[in-house]
Amino acid sequence: MFMSLQDVSERFDSQGYICSEDTATVVYLALRLGRPLLVEGPAGVGKTDLAKVLAASQGLPLIRMQCYEGLDETKALYEWEYAKQLLYTQILKDKISESLRSCESLSEAVERIATEESAFFSERFIVPRPLLRAIRSEVPTVLLIDEVDKADPEFEALLLEVLSDFQISVPEIGTLTARHIPQVILTSNNSRELSDGLKRRCLYLYLDYPGPEEETRILKKKVPDLDERLLRQVAEAVRSIRRMELKKPPSIGESIDWARTLVLLNANRLTLDTVRAGLPVLVKNPADREKVLKDLAGLLASAQRET
Repeated sequence: MFMSLQDVSERFDSQGYICSEDTATVVYLALRLGRPLLVEGPAGVGKTDLAKVLAASQGLPLIRMQCYEGLDETKALYEWEYAKQLLYTQILKDKISESLRSCESLSEAVERIATEESAFFSERFIVPRPLLRAIRSEVPTVLLIDEVDKADPEFEALLLEVLSDFQISVPEIGTLTARHIPQVILTSNNSRELSDGLKRRCLYLYLDYPGPEEETRILKKKVPDLDERLLRQVAEAVRSIRRMELKKPPSIGESIDWARTLVLLNANRLTLDTVRAGLPVLVKNPADREKVLKDLAGLLASAQRET
């Protein structure tokens, strides 16, 4: 557990993740209040990495549930391992026959079998999926529910129930409660509006693309071999590209990849050639590429002027 906002920033920094004061504050409050944290923002701004770094900075295991359309309870909670149940039944066939030998009627045999249901319906026959794994873990965990906006709206009702009580009801064996309350991070790319009920349960953080100064710090951390002046030019050029209203603006990871590309090209300044060479790393849509190429000279001038 973090002791202060500064502790959050320092431990995140040690993992190579530079976070703003607002991010450190919300993370600290979410953990102290024991509340899930909903992180929204465009793709590629570090939402998933936030959960990974949260786990790594505390030495906790990360359990990730990737959401998608059609995700149901069996993939999120648990499912029965029927093959194992059948195997146990075959192995214990003689014992079952011996137990039923004294029964005088079929109904009596059924009643006797019913008293032994717990032998075949217990946690040993359950295959835990991410939500149940996090709740029943022997050690504290970080639970990442990634891209929750991709799941069906009905799935939110299940999430709300689990995140409210941190327990799961299994009809055959009863209620399984959390051994340790997991630290929960939910991420969303805003592809659809999430329910008010889910939002009320969580603290909220919006992550946007970083400004040039913050992106320069990130690049300097990730690509220390590149000249700082060139890093600033890269950050400014990427910001200009993101302003072009592309279908897929460059993510922070792609900005880092471009900086690493410049190192491989032994570049010491941005030129038309180095910007053009970086486009396969930065821009991955044909229409977006055409937009950037049309304003390549202006993009370069803007980056050089700002630095």
